[in-house]
Amino acid sequence: MADSQDRTEAVCIHTRKIYDSCRDKDCVEDLRVYPTASSQPYIESAFSVRPTGATLLYTDVDVDEISFNRGYYTVDVTYFYEVTGVTFPGENPVNGLCVFNKRVMLFGSEGSAKVFSSDGTFADSYSQPIAVVECVDPIALNMKVVDSCPTGLMADVSAIPPAILAHFGESLVLTDGARILLATLGQFSIVRLERDSQLVVPVYDYCLPDKDCVSGSEDDPCTLFSRIRFPVEEFFPPDSIEAAEDYRAAIQNLNGMPSPAVNPNANN
Repeated sequence: MADSQDRTEAVCIHTRKIYDSCRDKDCVEDLRVYPTASSQPYIESAFSVRPTGATLLYTDVDVDEISFNRGYYTVDVTYFYEVTGVTFPGENPVNGLCVFNKRVMLFGSEGSAKVFSSDGTFADSYSQPIAVVECVDPIALNMKVVDSCPTGLMADVSAIPPAILAHFGESLVLTDGARILLATLGQFSIVRLERDSQLVVPVYDYCLPDKDCVSGSEDDPCTLFSRIRFPVEEFFPPDSIEAAEDYRAAIQNLNGMPSPAVNPNANN
């Protein structure tokens, strides 16, 4: 709308305001891998293990106030990963669980208001900020098999969410064996602290959708399929790698997959 700026107005909205945030590029070396029961025999007889991938399954986030520094909070983040690899010799697939803990300190301001809603809910949301963690799947940088000195100690299963244990479909080896598997992961993440706030913002107009809804019940599947554009980029690799593709290319290279060649004349 060409004249939208001429019809602006200020309105009050209720939303979350970001008080502080940080970004991290963690290279986590030699994380203990708790392998599945079927993977452990392959690890015992392997000379080495080549990483093939890593997936972030879940992130647990906890916020605590720092008593000696008003307005600041610690954010404890626990990452749960599934890592995969193949052994040498044998090319046997192995997988297991990795857990990584980190702590950051951020400013989250102060508040003491109690919030009551007409739906019967109550929240003391202003006394403590809300921590939000944004992250991507890690890069599996390295794996290695090392001899262990069995201690008989077992990892605390109660600290692992039941859904994580169920994800693997079989039991995990949580005690020391003759040999153990270690993984090195690269993790990108953004951590921020937010609070519910009332803000005044400019409004230009209502958000009216600019396209019609497509019904899946009135047309046959072939008609719906005909409306989908042909994915040309899936069949023809690009001539150059943009900056946004560097992360994907790094994962491909580290997992032993060739990355698309870069055209040195692309920017000329």
